[in-house]
Amino acid sequence: MVPEGLLYSKEHEWVKVDGEVATVGITDFAQEQLGDVVFVELPSKGEQVRQFASLGVVESVKAASDVYSPVSGEVAERNVDVIEKPELVNESPYQKGWLLKVRLADRGELKGLLSPGDYRAHIGETTGAAGAD
Repeated sequence: MVPEGLLYSKEHEWVKVDGEVATVGITDFAQEQLGDVVFVELPSKGEQVRQFASLGVVESVKAASDVYSPVSGEVAERNVDVIEKPELVNESPYQKGWLLKVRLADRGELKGLLSPGDYRAHIGETTGAAGAD
């Protein structure tokens, strides 16, 4: 499932831009690859994140994985619900399972992200599956 209206990174994060604030999370594809998420570590409000640099960690029963910020800016809010109930990342990656809200430092960075169609092609290549038409 790759929702329209979002931008995506090659590292499997999604971004929803609303004015100068971007909501960030991991994609449905990423949470499926991880398996059951049991722990989420996120930066605090006010911390700076840099595009494509690690912003935190998501641990599953299979492995711990860095989460990379698709945008640069200041953390405006972190999803405390996900820290308390990490399974929200699996249950609702695009709604209740979002990770951070970031005040954008450079809207130009958005041009380096993937459209929904480009991301679908990217995960098709990653999984070796043919795209469905």
